[in-house]
Amino acid sequence: MNKVVAIANQKGGVGKTTTSVNLAACLADEGCRVLLIDMDSQGNATSGLGVDRAQLEMSTYELLMGDVALEELTMPTSMENLDLVPSTTDLAGAEIELVSHNTREYRLRDEIRAAELEYDFIIVDCPPSLGLLTINSLAAANTVLVPIQAEYYALEGVGMLSETVQLVQDFLNPTLTWEGVLLTMYDGRTNLSEQVADEVNRHFGDLVFKTKIPRNVRLSEAPSYGEPIISYDDSSRGAKTYRRLAQEFLNRNHFRPSSGVSARA
Repeated sequence: MNKVVAIANQKGGVGKTTTSVNLAACLADEGCRVLLIDMDSQGNATSGLGVDRAQLEMSTYELLMGDVALEELTMPTSMENLDLVPSTTDLAGAEIELVSHNTREYRLRDEIRAAELEYDFIIVDCPPSLGLLTINSLAAANTVLVPIQAEYYALEGVGMLSETVQLVQDFLNPTLTWEGVLLTMYDGRTNLSEQVADEVNRHFGDLVFKTKIPRNVRLSEAPSYGEPIISYDDSSRGAKTYRRLAQEFLNRNHFRPSSGVSARA
């Protein structure tokens, strides 16, 4: 049984793709079988795992248009246990082209259900908007994980996202639940980060992950080398924090990899 987790926030620059790539990589390194689906036309999750988008002949665009099956599009990455469904700029056209489809909100869900997949977790990196691509991701997902930047306008727009999640639950995917809320770009030395953390905790309560992702130069550098942080610099603060997040995620899901041991063991 694949658990599908959509990582979503319509605000850009909140660490959504960073979390998608690095949580997926850390779960894979713990021995979980993970598939990362890039549903953002910017393709940052794709390039962040070392794939040259210019060399791709097919992407999530062809998947949503029904031109290719999910298994055909899935590619291995440099990390054991982690596969990728890549994206290119072609995906931007899907927002318009899907409008005429009767089942436009269910294209990703239908492709996932039709595929014979053997993954523990499927992580979907959503675009920074609440358009059809995000709706497709939420309709296909079991849970939604929301990264929130620890800055002044942290909760701006989250209310709109919450309303969208509620609408998806009401009309498209009644089993969708909240995976949790993750504070990113957190700096415990500043009053602002502490104040934002308090506000987020008041608003979301137990949904907030205890792990907070810090501002970290190595985290910012890793995508330019096409590597998740645990491959680029496993001793960095960013790598250690994402490893803690993966452990917290697994504990919340009461899940242990079938091997019972980390891939590092």
